[in-house]
Order: sequence, then structure tokens, then C-alpha cells
Amino acid sequence: MTLSIWRYSHFLLAASTALFLVVASISGGILALKSMSDVVQPQVTSNLAYITLGQTVQALKNEYKDVFEFEITNANAVKASVITKAGKSKTIYINPISGKKIAAIEKPSAFFNWMTNFHRSLFLKSIGRFFVGLVSLLLCLIAITGVVLVLKRQGGILKFFSKVKETNINERYHVIFGRWFLVPICIIALTGVYLSAEKFSLLPQTTTSHNYDFEPSNTPKYNDVLEIPLLKNTTLDQLRKLTFPFSEDAEDYFEIALTNKEILLHQHTGEIISEVRYPFVQMASILSLKLHTGAGNFLWSTVLLIASLSILFFIYSGLSMSLKRIKKSRITLGTFDKDESEIILLVGSETGNTFVFAKDFCKALVKAGKKVFLSSLNEYSTYKNAKQLVVFTSTYGKGDAPNNARNFETIINTVKPVNPIQFSVVGFGSKLYPNYCHFAIKADALLHKLSQFKPLLPLVKINEQSQTDFDSWVSQWSNITKVDLRLKPSKEKRKFQKFQVVERTSINLDKTFLLTLKPKQKLNIQSGDLLSIIPENDTKERLYSIGKINNNLTLSIKKHDKGVCSSTLSQLKQNDMITATIKQNSSFHFPNDAKEVIMIANGTGIGPFLGMINAEKPNKTKTYLFWGGRTKTSFKLYTNLIDSAFYKKNLSGLFVSFSKEENQRRYVQNSLVEKADLVCRVLKNGGTLMICGSLAMKNDVLATLNNLTETRFNLPISSFEKYNQILTDCY
Repeated sequence: MTLSIWRYSHFLLAASTALFLVVASISGGILALKSMSDVVQPQVTSNLAYITLGQTVQALKNEYKDVFEFEITNANAVKASVITKAGKSKTIYINPISGKKIAAIEKPSAFFNWMTNFHRSLFLKSIGRFFVGLVSLLLCLIAITGVVLVLKRQGGILKFFSKVKETNINERYHVIFGRWFLVPICIIALTGVYLSAEKFSLLPQTTTSHNYDFEPSNTPKYNDVLEIPLLKNTTLDQLRKLTFPFSEDAEDYFEIALTNKEILLHQHTGEIISEVRYPFVQMASILSLKLHTGAGNFLWSTVLLIASLSILFFIYSGLSMSLKRIKKSRITLGTFDKDESEIILLVGSETGNTFVFAKDFCKALVKAGKKVFLSSLNEYSTYKNAKQLVVFTSTYGKGDAPNNARNFETIINTVKPVNPIQFSVVGFGSKLYPNYCHFAIKADALLHKLSQFKPLLPLVKINEQSQTDFDSWVSQWSNITKVDLRLKPSKEKRKFQKFQVVERTSINLDKTFLLTLKPKQKLNIQSGDLLSIIPENDTKERLYSIGKINNNLTLSIKKHDKGVCSSTLSQLKQNDMITATIKQNSSFHFPNDAKEVIMIANGTGIGPFLGMINAEKPNKTKTYLFWGGRTKTSFKLYTNLIDSAFYKKNLSGLFVSFSKEENQRRYVQNSLVEKADLVCRVLKNGGTLMICGSLAMKNDVLATLNNLTETRFNLPISSFEKYNQILTDCY
């Protein structure tokens, strides 16, 4: 419930202020450009910290007949009001050392005046100023709620700046940019609120009044202003404005406004007649104006510009994510009433992605003639005719329930089913997170505790929304329930890329070959990612695991006699072009932070490992490869790339098994048993085992590993899977 409040607060605050924030961000960005432009004008003096007030006062006295005042502008230019020796009154930009004119005061740009007024009040005067101040305050609240949500997502304050693991661009950079620009955006918002409060006189009123009771000595102490201590020791970077005495009478003083106080200075004796420090409110106003406008600081103006643009991105990405979440979570299927349905589908989803899988499953059931009811876990109730319950759920934060599943634990223990129900739980998550599918595990355990619920299938975990893994579960569920399901995954926008054939090896005795492809445009690809190909006149995608070598894609492919895609690929020639899609598979990337890695593969499963062991940058990680094939001839296809890996010192050991070789019928799991010391050492020291190949091989390997870990450590292999020490990509 708490998370829901923060999420909805963040959304409602952003949605209600989006239009105002767009307007303020665009106009603020333009004004930041103006501040940047002002700083690089020729009249700007960059070394104010090295020029004293006395130098400038003396220079002006020497250069002009009379001087009224000079001040430091927001852009760090020195502006003086003088009477020239020709008797003309002028306000000009001057050189603070020589006193000479640098440039005339130009008339303010009508465009920037218009933009400033628009930014401050939207041309609505006081009402507009009020709305701008209110939106600034709401922006502060948006930032606060955003921080809370990031803390929830990342798993606590200690992980606030840890790596963002989302693969969706909008979600990923909404978090990343949010962390980068949190401080600048908060400064913009808080200073905006402060300046608005000042305009509406909501702050304590302050006045600067001097004490004129001081009686200076009549004897002049200094004949030269350069000798007066205050003028000699105070530099221009501390000055706001200096007003010259009206006459040479002792009662007329220098009026000096510094950044933190105002001073009356006797023009003859150099004595300080009165000194009044600015109160906090006035100091805060001066600082707020500088921070909000970036005046006089090119670097800070640049930060303000980028922060303004980032707000536009946050509005776009936030709106995009919200619409996507609403669209995915909206139940528009023509499902049946809950009490007439025999199959109940309950969903726990934070972003709406899990709903997509549930809807696809629901459609297939309805098409198969089943009465189905689809809802969220929070809506769990009694179901008169229910025979099957299927729970689809993701996990949020530190293993918490998604928003629409927060009440499930309470409800399931209070609402008893009318009839006994068989159940299945499907968990969705990412192995990149430590609490992988934690809530699905919890939901499964809750159902197991209740006698009215009987498990139909063991808990299944779907990593990175893998359609292949989900299809496999659907097939198992279909076989047990005898319901013939034809699953049609929801269509997604596919970004197709062109690839040119660099090389295709001859097909060996195992009908296996290597295909090397060159992308026609720069792509973000890593070994372990997947190449998705859809053959002509077909709708089903085929996935091939990628080995990236020298920026090319290397695929290890087995040609199947009735395989449409593999047959087509086996006939490609050099320079032929194919169209395909890259699917990121971050859960099967090489773990660079591991000290040791063992790669286990059979047949064409060696493909991604060929890329990993031939990485351009040498790996400091010790890497061992276990491979199983049919014959020695089968292995010749890979020997050049294996030799290259040894030459690069990316491979520390190779262990090969052949299942069809005379007098040597061995499988990859036999090699693992022989090298049990190595395998157990790697696991014990926090190393990683990567498995790629057939599902049958995976099951045999995991069974072998389980025997080893239970014997050596008295722990099941699942204990190591929990800490992401076992990575798999099998088919």
C-alpha cells in the first residue's frame, strides 16, 4: 500500500503539472542559453578576483570628469555611470583596470525580455506567478517521490547508485538521468519557490539602515584612494555596487554594496562609518537568483540547460511508461464471470508486462473452449466452479509484491475456496536481481500451506520475460490438463537490421556449420545475445545464440532435414544479405566480475562461448570450457577459434567429450565429474557456471552438479542458482 501511494503520488503530481513543466523547461532552457551567451560577451571581465576596488576607483577618476557609480552585472561585466571630459553623461561597460570604455549598453533583447516575462508569469501577472511558484513546489514533491521509488526499485539507499538493470530504454534512463539531475532539478525547484515567495512578500521583510552616529576624525589620513585599506583589500568579485560621494564634503561617503553587506566609507579618512550585514533572507534571495538563472557562471548555466532538457525527457518517458502500464494492465478480454469459470488466472504485475503473458494464455484458453476469469491477485475471491488456478506474478524491489498483489497474502488466508483447486505458479523476473522471483516463491508457498489447494506443476521461473521458457511451461500445463492450447504471443514492434554474410563454413558430418555475419549498422551486441530470424512465409521466430568476434556475429547452426530456417541459412553465400533482429539476453552475458568461469556446452551450444573466449580485451577471469559432441570430427569446426582463445590467454582449460567415438563414449557431465575439484572450487569461491545447449544436456548437467554440491558442501545446486552462479541458455 505504501509503495502504491508513492507511485500514484508521483504519477498524479507529474500528470497535473506536465503542461506547465514543459512550458517552464523550454523557456528556462532558452534563458539558460542567454546566461551562457552573456558570459562570453567581450565586456565580461574574467579576472575580477585579482582587481581591487581602489584600482577601479582610481582609474575612473583619472579617465572621466565625474563618476556616479559602477556595478558588477550578473554576467560579471563592469558597468559605470560617468560624465565624460566632454561633459556628456553616459552609462557604459568599462575596463576595470584602465577605466576605458569597452562597449556601450545595448538595449535589452525584446525576445529575451518576452521569454523572461513568460517564464516568470506566463503573461498572467500575479496569477501566473502564483502558478509558476506552485509548479516549482510540486516539482520538489515529484523529485522526492521519485527518489523514494528509485530506492524501492534499487533495493535501498545503499544501492541507490548501483547499476540500473532495466533493459527498456525509457525505464532505464528515467532512473539514470533522475539520479544524475536530482540535485540540479531540486535546486531549480527550491529557488523557484523561494523567488516566488519573495515576490508575494511571504518572506520576512528586511531593510538596510545605516548608523550615522559615528564621528570620523577631521584630519585626512589618505591622499590616494589606493591607500585606503578597504578599497585596497577588497576585490571586484566581492562587489555588487559602489556609489561615489556626491561631493568632496566630509558628510558624503562611498556607498559600497558587497555580496554580504553594505558599507559607508569615509572618502578622506578611509574609516568605515557604518557596516550592515544582509540578513539571511536577503542573502538567500541573492543566492537563489544566481542559482536559478546561472547568471555569471557558464558551467552552471550549462547544467541548468541540460537539467531543463532532462525534465522534458522525464515527462516523455514517464508518460510513455504510464500509458504502457495502463494499456498492458487493462483487462479487455471477453472473459467469463468468476463463478461460472473453471479456470482462474490471477496476475501480479508492477509494469504490466506480466499481464501480457497472462492475456496470451487467457486467449488460448478461450479459443480452446474453456471458461476463464482473469483478474489481479488483489481481487482473489471465492469461485464456485473453479478447478484450476494459475498465478502469474512478478516481484518488485527487495522481493516485495507488485502493487496489484499487495493484499494477496492477507486475502488468501481469510477467503476459503468453495471446492478443491489445483494450482500452478509462474514467476517472472530477472536473474540480475538478488531476489529473483521472490514473491512468486512466496505465493507458491502460501498456496502449498492451504489444504484446499493442490499443486499441478512445480513453481516455474521465467527469466527476462523469455517467450521460449513461457512456451515450454504452457506446453507442460497443456499436456497435464489435456487442454490443446495454441498460443499466439502479442505482437511487438520489431526493429529489423540488415546483416551481410562474411563467411559460411562447409557443413560437417553432424550437419553443423558456422555462419559469420557483419551488421550493416553499429549495434550494441554482446556474446550471449540472441539473433531472431523469421523465415519468409512464416510467423514463428528462430533464435540463435550469438558469439561476437571482431564486431562480427558468429553463429553455430545445425541444419535440420525439415528445418526451414536452418536450411535457408545453410545455403547462404558470401556477401548475401539477411534481415534479423537482435534480442538482448543480459542474463547470459559474460560475468566480468567473476574470478573464474566454467562454460559448459554441447553441440552448437558452444556458439556464444566462442565469442566470449575471443573477446578483444583480454579477460582477467580464468575461463574453462567443457564441450560435448559426437565425434572428434565434430570438434574440428571450432579448433581455430579455440586455438585463438588460448593464444590470447582468454582460455585456461579445455575439456572435450565425444559420445559416438569408439572406445570413448563420454558425455560432458562425465568430464565434470572427473574435474569435480575444479568445479567445486569455482562454486565455493563465488565463480560462475554457464550452460548452453540442449535442455536434455542441461538437466543431466544440473543433476550431476547437484550430486557434487550435495556431496562436497551438503547443499543443493539450487543454493548456488539463487546467487546467480548458474547461468543457463538452453533450448
